[in-house]
Amino acid sequence: MLNDSGSKVVDEVEVRSEAATEVASEAATVVASEAATVVASEAATVVAATEASSKAVTESASESASKLASEETHNPDERSDPPPTNSSPGAQPRISRKLMEMLQGAACYRAHDRWAFLYRVLWRWNDGEHEVISMADEDGARLHHMVRSVRHEEHDMHAYLRFRERPEEAGAPRFVAWFEPAHDVLPQVAQHFAKRMGKTSWMIATPEATVLWDGATLHTGEALARSAADFDDAGEALWLTYYRSIFNPARLNADIMHGHIRQRFWKNLPEAAVVPHMVTQAAAGARKVGQLDTVGKRGGTTIPIAPDKAAPERQQPSSLDECRRCDLWQNATQAVAGQGARRAKIMLVGEQPGDQEDLAGKPFVGPAGDLLDKAMDAAGLDRRTVYVTNAVKHFKWEPRGKRRLHKTPAQKEVMACHYWLEAELETVAPQVLVALGSTALKSILQTGSVTMKDYMGAPFEHEGRWVVVTYHPAYALRVPDRESRQAAFAAIVEALKTAQQIAGGASQG
Repeated sequence: MLNDSGSKVVDEVEVRSEAATEVASEAATVVASEAATVVASEAATVVAATEASSKAVTESASESASKLASEETHNPDERSDPPPTNSSPGAQPRISRKLMEMLQGAACYRAHDRWAFLYRVLWRWNDGEHEVISMADEDGARLHHMVRSVRHEEHDMHAYLRFRERPEEAGAPRFVAWFEPAHDVLPQVAQHFAKRMGKTSWMIATPEATVLWDGATLHTGEALARSAADFDDAGEALWLTYYRSIFNPARLNADIMHGHIRQRFWKNLPEAAVVPHMVTQAAAGARKVGQLDTVGKRGGTTIPIAPDKAAPERQQPSSLDECRRCDLWQNATQAVAGQGARRAKIMLVGEQPGDQEDLAGKPFVGPAGDLLDKAMDAAGLDRRTVYVTNAVKHFKWEPRGKRRLHKTPAQKEVMACHYWLEAELETVAPQVLVALGSTALKSILQTGSVTMKDYMGAPFEHEGRWVVVTYHPAYALRVPDRESRQAAFAAIVEALKTAQQIAGGASQG
């Protein structure tokens, strides 16, 4: 949306656009083209001056030669130096492509003596001093500086020029922009935006000139606007709302921010109106609470401590489907409850559901479950008479291509899920617990500082129940050699037989 002044600007541009041919013929030429024309015309002047100088030198040399001949003094050491190679009568100046490109770039650099300086560079090159384009030369260093400054200004104009959208019913141009370049880079920047914006019409106004793109042709004319205030945009309010929402005061570094964007660009950027206020708020305390909403979601360091001294307040869900006591539920398909006889004498406690258990919703139905069934058959134990469960009820995994690979639960997750194991122990009331693996043992004893080797082959009592420790069936599947697999399987069978003996003796007693 444009204010009154901006509307007048666009109206005038539209009149010029309708008479495109007339505008093109009468408009001022592009600065870079003008610079090239001036350099070319002045180059011709240099050539003419060079020819005149050469002619004068030649005439002087001829006169001196005649005089020397008449005086019969032919000492070559007393003769004048010959004229430069390129200054012979009628010679045209020849310059390299690199120098031509540098002259074209430097011609856009604003300096009170730029033309005189470029003439000097051209004159020196024509005189054989090709070191004039070297950084080691005083003039060459300045020439390189001018070229770099112009390129930087082009880059800055690409980055910081902001188009403002006009209502579609207002007609062309659809977008308008204001910029105050430090050098004469408008023509080449206009070419850049003409390529990027396709057939969409736009106008760029500067204090020196105006360029209009009608979707096919660039039209250049004199300055038609005075400042960015001539253009309004209703969409800027939406942009500022977005800018405020993504501003993070906790990460603010005002020095770096101002270092990345030079001061002269700020006044024409829409966000410049709100940045000072946000910087002030950050300094007044907003920096301390800028990330308050996200800090609580970050993972912290686990510190070993007795549960009875620092137990966190956890959810007390009534069903597994409602459980949010740890984060494992987020990536699991479902919680997997225990299964079996409701008043079993023996309870088998594994680690956690696997991939197939997670999908089926039942414990020990995958490869490890098949091996456990074989071990129970070998031990003469009917699965229908026992209760099978896991220390952790949700599947913890990590992606590996298209597969979900098992990942050992952390102790904090084991402790969070002990809530459900306690409920199962109270409901089933088993006499013997068979801990299948280290995680199950840690869950039963409620500590992470135990190892299986201290309890293997030696049943012990814990809180009124017997505990038998053996390998998890998955371990017997993972060990690499056949003898180790057979030994692990035999250990599982022996533990199941021991559990039956203890349960049978307890029932008899």
